[in-house]
Amino acid sequence: MSSNWERLEDSLRPAVNASVAEYERARPALEKVTAEMEALIRDVLSTADDVPLFVTSRTKSVDSFREKASRMAPEPDGTVSLQFPEPMKNLTDMVGVRVITTLPGENAQAANLIKRQRSIFDCRGDTEKDIGSIESGTYGYSSRHLILRAIQNDVVRNYQETLDPESRHNGSYFFECQIRTIFAHAWSEIEHDIRFKSQDPRAWSPYFDRQFTATAAMLETVESAFSELHDRYETVTSYWDIDGEGNVSLTPNRIKAVWQTLLPHVDRKSDDDWGWAAELVAAHNLGKTVDLAALLQPEIISNVRKALDHRYSPGPDRLLDDLLLWQFGERHIDVTAEEPGAEQTPRRDSLIRRHQQMQRYRKAQGF
Repeated sequence: MSSNWERLEDSLRPAVNASVAEYERARPALEKVTAEMEALIRDVLSTADDVPLFVTSRTKSVDSFREKASRMAPEPDGTVSLQFPEPMKNLTDMVGVRVITTLPGENAQAANLIKRQRSIFDCRGDTEKDIGSIESGTYGYSSRHLILRAIQNDVVRNYQETLDPESRHNGSYFFECQIRTIFAHAWSEIEHDIRFKSQDPRAWSPYFDRQFTATAAMLETVESAFSELHDRYETVTSYWDIDGEGNVSLTPNRIKAVWQTLLPHVDRKSDDDWGWAAELVAAHNLGKTVDLAALLQPEIISNVRKALDHRYSPGPDRLLDDLLLWQFGERHIDVTAEEPGAEQTPRRDSLIRRHQQMQRYRKAQGF
């Protein structure tokens, strides 16, 4: 597959050669602009709630500049002209900064934080690369692309003076900032190496496109799973914040929400009344979210399951009852069962039997 430079009309080559020579001369100064833009972006994002994994940058290579400057565009009269007649002014990707995040939700956070720095940057473009894929029902990797203009920057002024020492310069410069997840970054790098760097059309197969589409779909699934995992982690850890979510009172609906977060595999129908659970925990003065979180610990649940060797997997009502019995023993029996002298004591009898099983298990395990 021939390059833009190889296909370029002979009449247009002198203009491109002149631009390439100018770019080659100015590139060392432009590399300092690149380092400056990276440092500014890095500094802005250091205050983010979710600091990106890393920030990198690159200055367009001379060969890449030549290739892009050689792009042609058809004219109405059938002739062709350069798509970028003044590439040193027209191209916004000679300097590129890349922000790599952990999860998709962090892309928007990073973009919004950068765009708010209006004394440093002026955002002139903001696009999401996967929007077209979503709306067309296809798959592609997700990436946020910002076109930013640096404002009154001294490093930019030095670069501009290298290009034109005679003029006054305002220190403004356009550059591109890409924001994407680590998964999308890996996918994009591999795709670029295979799809775009292949120069021989004979070395291509339609199956490659099919495989890239399939991996993009899997990528979206994996990112969604990690996002859900992260959200659940944030919710669970908040239950231990005694100055925040952990201090929320245990109403029936609150118990239901906490239970379905911590033990979604042991659930009831969504319209069930959880008033019974509120009564059980209140009997032991467990009134806050953190109290329930402390009770629903994996180690406690595992010991209860082993001690009682349930014939059937218990639902929330039975499991919560057993957990409280494990934690409070005879006190749980006294405050939740019938009086000992009652005519019939089915609950008390059941609790006593289960408590004895637990006691035997504790002794066997050396608790």
